[in-house]
Amino acid sequence: MNLQMNIGVDDVGPYLIHSRREIIALLRRLEDKHELVRMIFADGEEALATAVLEVNEGSVIIDTAREQAQIDRILASDSISFDTALDRIRIAFFAKQATACLHDGRPALRIALPKTMIRLQRREHYRVLSPRCAIQIAQDAGPPPVSFAVQNVSAGGLALIDDHQLLDANPGAEYSHCELQLPGAQNVIVHLCVMNCCELTLYNGRVARRLGCAFINPNAATLALVQRYVSKVERDQNARLHGAG
Repeated sequence: MNLQMNIGVDDVGPYLIHSRREIIALLRRLEDKHELVRMIFADGEEALATAVLEVNEGSVIIDTAREQAQIDRILASDSISFDTALDRIRIAFFAKQATACLHDGRPALRIALPKTMIRLQRREHYRVLSPRCAIQIAQDAGPPPVSFAVQNVSAGGLALIDDHQLLDANPGAEYSHCELQLPGAQNVIVHLCVMNCCELTLYNGRVARRLGCAFINPNAATLALVQRYVSKVERDQNARLHGAG
């Protein structure tokens, strides 16, 4: 799996943790604090909220999905990524596969203890998964704007999915007067600059692009609206996880 798809940086080297002791300590802190963890599977096409249930010397037990069909897709995945935040620091780790197990008599998933983890200590903006967000971008060739799904959003920018490869994905490409649609909040107009791009292969074999974009000179009102939305989504996600526990 391309690390850029989940991490959004070109060089993860400075952020890698190799110490087994430190990896276990970080995972146990996630367990103790009941932090929401985003699990991405099925070739990056599906994601769900989970949590670390138990950390052992050689494995990690995590909460599972509720629907058997989704559990089957997790078990069939040969690359699974996990994305979360601990004390406002982005944490990511990866597994080649998951197996079914029981934890306190309830269905769960087991993965091998990660050999490395990524800790983005210098991250300026906390991002939240936002599958219901969309953004409309005007195209040069046609009058009606085209709508794109937004994968995640922060006060610094967003990641959008270009299913049909309509946009210029070269770093530095700019798009002005884009309407960011925030569910339950006021839509905002933003100016985007493409920072990075990676390709995603969908179930049907079609290749889509994920574009990481930064906001260019957003005004204070726009920043306030986006940050308010990000904070609300984060609270709602944590409330659902803790309520389910």
